Amino acid sequence: MRDILEDLEAGKQLSDPDPVRRAQIQMKTPLPKRFYKAVSVVPVENGFAVHLDGKPVRTPGKALLALPTERAATLVADEFSAQSEVIDPVTMPVMRLANTAIDGVTGDPQAVLEDVLRFASSDLVCYRADSPQGLVDRQNRLWDPVLDWARSSLGARFNLAEGVIHVEQPREAIAVLGAHLAQRSEPLRLAAIHVMTSLTGSALLALAVDFGEIDGEEAWAAGHVDEDWQIEHWGQDAEAVARRSARKRDMMAAVALLEALQT
Repeated sequence: MRDILEDLEAGKQLSDPDPVRRAQIQMKTPLPKRFYKAVSVVPVENGFAVHLDGKPVRTPGKALLALPTERAATLVADEFSAQSEVIDPVTMPVMRLANTAIDGVTGDPQAVLEDVLRFASSDLVCYRADSPQGLVDRQNRLWDPVLDWARSSLGARFNLAEGVIHVEQPREAIAVLGAHLAQRSEPLRLAAIHVMTSLTGSALLALAVDFGEIDGEEAWAAGHVDEDWQIEHWGQDAEAVARRSARKRDMMAAVALLEALQT
Protein backbone atom coordinates (compact mmCIF):
# COMPACT_ATOMS: atom_id res chain seq x y z
CA MET A 1 0.00 0.00 0.00
CA ARG A 2 2.91 2.36 0.67
CA ASP A 3 4.04 1.96 -2.94
CA ILE A 4 0.51 2.58 -4.18
CA LEU A 5 0.23 5.74 -2.10
CA GLU A 6 3.55 7.02 -3.40
CA ASP A 7 2.53 6.28 -6.99
CA LEU A 8 -0.82 7.98 -6.60
CA GLU A 9 0.70 11.00 -4.90
CA ALA A 10 3.29 11.21 -7.64
CA GLY A 11 0.99 10.91 -10.65
CA LYS A 12 2.37 11.27 -14.14
CA GLN A 13 4.24 14.46 -13.31
CA LEU A 14 5.99 13.06 -10.21
CA SER A 15 7.93 10.11 -11.56
CA ASP A 16 10.40 9.55 -8.71
CA PRO A 17 10.02 9.56 -4.91
CA ASP A 18 13.17 11.67 -4.57
CA PRO A 19 12.11 15.33 -4.92
CA VAL A 20 15.42 16.35 -6.48
CA ARG A 21 15.27 13.53 -9.00
CA ARG A 22 11.67 14.51 -9.78
CA ALA A 23 12.80 18.05 -10.49
CA GLN A 24 15.53 16.76 -12.78
CA ILE A 25 13.03 14.61 -14.68
CA GLN A 26 10.60 17.49 -14.95
CA MET A 27 13.29 19.65 -16.51
CA LYS A 28 13.19 17.19 -19.40
CA THR A 29 9.40 16.76 -19.39
CA PRO A 30 7.38 19.80 -20.51
CA LEU A 31 4.81 20.81 -17.94
CA PRO A 32 1.26 21.56 -19.09
CA LYS A 33 0.57 25.22 -19.68
CA ARG A 34 -1.88 27.01 -17.46
CA PHE A 35 -5.09 26.95 -19.46
CA TYR A 36 -7.52 28.59 -17.01
CA LYS A 37 -8.12 32.09 -15.74
CA ALA A 38 -10.51 31.72 -12.82
CA VAL A 39 -10.29 29.33 -9.86
CA SER A 40 -13.27 28.86 -7.59
CA VAL A 41 -14.58 26.69 -4.76
CA VAL A 42 -18.11 25.42 -5.32
CA PRO A 43 -20.42 23.63 -2.85
CA VAL A 44 -21.33 20.08 -3.88
CA GLU A 45 -23.33 17.29 -2.27
CA ASN A 46 -20.60 16.05 0.10
CA GLY A 47 -18.34 19.05 0.43
CA PHE A 48 -16.66 21.57 -1.81
CA ALA A 49 -15.21 21.09 -5.29
CA VAL A 50 -12.49 23.08 -7.04
CA HIS A 51 -13.46 24.57 -10.40
CA LEU A 52 -11.27 25.99 -13.14
CA ASP A 53 -13.17 28.41 -15.37
CA GLY A 54 -16.39 26.89 -14.07
CA LYS A 55 -15.43 23.27 -14.74
CA PRO A 56 -14.72 20.81 -11.92
CA VAL A 57 -11.22 19.46 -11.41
CA ARG A 58 -10.89 15.68 -11.42
CA THR A 59 -8.26 13.39 -9.90
CA PRO A 60 -5.95 11.18 -12.02
CA GLY A 61 -8.51 8.44 -11.37
CA LYS A 62 -11.25 10.65 -12.87
CA ALA A 63 -13.04 11.20 -9.56
CA LEU A 64 -14.37 14.62 -8.63
CA LEU A 65 -11.78 16.57 -6.64
CA ALA A 66 -13.99 17.49 -3.70
CA LEU A 67 -13.02 18.08 -0.07
CA PRO A 68 -15.19 17.99 3.05
CA THR A 69 -14.69 21.60 4.14
CA GLU A 70 -14.52 24.89 2.28
CA ARG A 71 -11.23 25.73 3.94
CA ALA A 72 -9.66 22.47 2.73
CA ALA A 73 -10.88 23.01 -0.82
CA THR A 74 -9.53 26.55 -0.68
CA LEU A 75 -6.05 25.19 0.02
CA VAL A 76 -6.18 23.33 -3.30
CA ALA A 77 -7.74 26.29 -5.10
CA ASP A 78 -4.94 28.52 -3.83
CA GLU A 79 -2.37 26.13 -5.27
CA PHE A 80 -4.06 26.33 -8.68
CA SER A 81 -4.20 30.11 -8.43
CA ALA A 82 -0.49 30.26 -7.63
CA GLN A 83 0.49 28.55 -10.88
CA SER A 84 1.88 30.95 -13.46
CA GLU A 85 2.62 29.97 -17.05
CA VAL A 86 2.70 26.23 -16.42
CA ILE A 87 1.08 23.85 -13.93
CA ASP A 88 3.73 22.27 -11.75
CA PRO A 89 2.34 19.52 -9.45
CA VAL A 90 5.54 19.60 -7.40
CA THR A 91 4.41 22.97 -6.05
CA MET A 92 0.90 21.65 -5.27
CA PRO A 93 1.33 19.29 -2.29
CA VAL A 94 -2.24 19.62 -0.98
CA MET A 95 -3.68 18.75 -4.37
CA ARG A 96 -1.43 15.70 -4.60
CA LEU A 97 -2.43 14.65 -1.11
CA ALA A 98 -6.12 15.05 -1.97
CA ASN A 99 -5.65 12.98 -5.12
CA THR A 100 -3.94 10.28 -3.08
CA ALA A 101 -6.76 10.21 -0.55
CA ILE A 102 -9.56 10.14 -3.09
CA ASP A 103 -8.03 7.67 -5.55
CA GLY A 104 -6.10 5.49 -3.11
CA VAL A 105 -7.07 5.70 0.54
CA THR A 106 -10.83 5.73 -0.05
CA GLY A 107 -10.73 2.23 -1.51
CA ASP A 108 -8.71 0.65 1.31
CA PRO A 109 -8.27 2.80 4.42
CA GLN A 110 -7.41 -0.25 6.52
CA ALA A 111 -4.24 -0.87 4.51
CA VAL A 112 -3.11 2.72 5.13
CA LEU A 113 -3.89 2.40 8.83
CA GLU A 114 -1.83 -0.77 9.03
CA ASP A 115 1.07 0.92 7.29
CA VAL A 116 1.05 3.68 9.91
CA LEU A 117 1.05 1.02 12.63
CA ARG A 118 4.10 -0.61 11.04
CA PHE A 119 5.92 2.65 11.61
CA ALA A 120 4.71 2.67 15.20
CA SER A 121 6.22 -0.77 15.80
CA SER A 122 9.67 0.77 15.20
CA ASP A 123 8.85 4.38 15.97
CA LEU A 124 11.65 6.93 15.67
CA VAL A 125 11.14 8.36 19.15
CA CYS A 126 11.81 4.97 20.74
CA TYR A 127 15.37 4.64 19.43
CA ARG A 128 17.86 6.71 21.38
CA ALA A 129 21.50 7.53 20.86
CA ASP A 130 23.95 6.60 23.62
CA SER A 131 26.29 9.46 22.66
CA PRO A 132 27.26 12.26 22.23
CA GLN A 133 25.58 13.70 25.28
CA GLY A 134 24.34 16.77 23.40
CA LEU A 135 22.37 14.59 20.99
CA VAL A 136 21.09 12.40 23.82
CA ASP A 137 19.82 15.46 25.66
CA ARG A 138 18.15 16.85 22.56
CA GLN A 139 16.38 13.58 21.82
CA ASN A 140 15.17 13.38 25.40
CA ARG A 141 13.92 16.96 25.33
CA LEU A 142 11.94 16.59 22.10
CA TRP A 143 10.85 12.97 22.29
CA ASP A 144 10.10 12.28 25.95
CA PRO A 145 7.04 14.61 26.06
CA VAL A 146 5.53 12.75 23.08
CA LEU A 147 5.98 9.37 24.78
CA ASP A 148 4.59 10.80 28.04
CA TRP A 149 1.57 12.10 26.14
CA ALA A 150 1.01 8.73 24.43
CA ARG A 151 1.11 6.99 27.78
CA SER A 152 -1.07 9.42 29.73
CA SER A 153 -3.57 10.47 27.05
CA LEU A 154 -3.75 7.48 24.72
CA GLY A 155 -2.92 4.73 27.18
CA ALA A 156 -0.06 3.44 25.02
CA ARG A 157 3.27 2.66 26.72
CA PHE A 158 6.29 2.16 24.45
CA ASN A 159 9.67 0.57 25.12
CA LEU A 160 12.93 2.44 24.48
CA ALA A 161 16.18 1.17 23.01
CA GLU A 162 19.66 2.54 22.44
CA GLY A 163 21.08 2.36 18.94
CA VAL A 164 19.39 0.60 16.04
CA ILE A 165 18.76 -2.84 17.55
CA HIS A 166 15.05 -3.56 17.19
CA VAL A 167 12.98 -3.48 20.35
CA GLU A 168 9.63 -5.25 20.45
CA GLN A 169 6.75 -2.96 21.31
CA PRO A 170 3.86 -4.17 23.46
CA ARG A 171 0.97 -5.46 21.41
CA GLU A 172 -1.34 -3.52 23.67
CA ALA A 173 0.32 -0.24 22.73
CA ILE A 174 0.02 -0.93 19.00
CA ALA A 175 -3.60 -2.00 19.47
CA VAL A 176 -4.38 1.26 21.29
CA LEU A 177 -2.90 3.29 18.44
CA GLY A 178 -4.89 1.19 15.98
CA ALA A 179 -8.09 2.00 17.83
CA HIS A 180 -7.36 5.72 17.72
CA LEU A 181 -6.46 5.56 14.03
CA ALA A 182 -9.68 3.70 13.29
CA GLN A 183 -11.51 6.80 14.54
CA ARG A 184 -9.53 8.80 11.97
CA SER A 185 -10.35 6.71 8.91
CA GLU A 186 -11.72 9.62 6.85
CA PRO A 187 -9.51 9.32 3.73
CA LEU A 188 -8.06 12.85 3.68
CA ARG A 189 -7.27 12.82 7.38
CA LEU A 190 -5.71 9.37 7.24
CA ALA A 191 -3.69 10.30 4.17
CA ALA A 192 -2.33 13.39 5.96
CA ILE A 193 -1.38 11.31 9.00
CA HIS A 194 0.35 8.81 6.70
CA VAL A 195 2.37 11.56 5.02
CA MET A 196 3.49 12.99 8.36
CA THR A 197 4.37 9.52 9.62
CA SER A 198 6.42 8.73 6.52
CA LEU A 199 8.29 12.04 6.60
CA THR A 200 9.17 11.89 10.30
CA GLY A 201 9.47 8.14 10.76
CA SER A 202 7.08 8.41 13.67
CA ALA A 203 3.40 7.53 13.95
CA LEU A 204 3.44 9.02 17.45
CA LEU A 205 4.55 12.43 16.18
CA ALA A 206 1.86 12.35 13.48
CA LEU A 207 -0.85 11.47 15.98
CA ALA A 208 0.37 14.12 18.39
CA VAL A 209 -0.12 16.70 15.64
CA ASP A 210 -3.56 15.35 14.80
CA PHE A 211 -4.59 15.51 18.46
CA GLY A 212 -3.26 19.06 18.76
CA GLU A 213 -0.61 18.09 21.32
CA ILE A 214 2.19 19.58 19.18
CA ASP A 215 2.22 21.69 16.03
CA GLY A 216 3.74 20.95 12.65
CA GLU A 217 6.99 22.79 13.31
CA GLU A 218 7.50 20.93 16.58
CA ALA A 219 6.83 17.60 14.87
CA TRP A 220 9.24 18.45 12.06
CA ALA A 221 11.98 19.37 14.55
CA ALA A 222 11.38 16.22 16.58
CA GLY A 223 11.42 14.08 13.45
CA HIS A 224 14.78 15.50 12.33
CA VAL A 225 16.79 15.62 15.55
CA ASP A 226 19.55 13.36 14.24
CA GLU A 227 19.65 15.04 10.84
CA ASP A 228 19.83 18.50 12.39
CA TRP A 229 22.63 17.37 14.67
CA GLN A 230 24.62 16.12 11.69
CA ILE A 231 23.97 19.34 9.75
CA GLU A 232 25.14 21.47 12.66
CA HIS A 233 28.40 19.56 12.90
CA TRP A 234 29.10 18.59 9.29
CA GLY A 235 26.97 20.85 7.10
CA GLN A 236 25.00 19.78 4.03
CA ASP A 237 25.23 20.18 0.27
CA ALA A 238 22.81 21.97 -2.02
CA GLU A 239 21.09 18.76 -3.10
CA ALA A 240 20.43 17.78 0.51
CA VAL A 241 19.01 21.25 1.18
CA ALA A 242 16.64 20.85 -1.78
CA ARG A 243 15.48 17.42 -0.63
CA ARG A 244 14.86 18.66 2.89
CA SER A 245 12.95 21.70 1.65
CA ALA A 246 10.71 19.51 -0.49
CA ARG A 247 10.03 17.13 2.39
CA LYS A 248 9.17 19.97 4.74
CA ARG A 249 6.84 21.53 2.17
CA ASP A 250 4.94 18.25 1.94
CA MET A 251 4.90 17.90 5.72
CA MET A 252 3.43 21.36 6.26
CA ALA A 253 0.87 20.76 3.52
CA ALA A 254 -0.34 17.69 5.42
CA VAL A 255 -0.51 19.72 8.63
CA ALA A 256 -2.42 22.52 6.91
CA LEU A 257 -4.88 20.03 5.46
CA LEU A 258 -5.49 18.45 8.85
CA GLU A 259 -6.21 21.86 10.34
CA ALA A 260 -8.52 22.76 7.44
CA LEU A 261 -10.50 19.55 7.85
CA GLN A 262 -11.33 20.43 11.45
CA THR A 263 -13.19 23.64 10.60
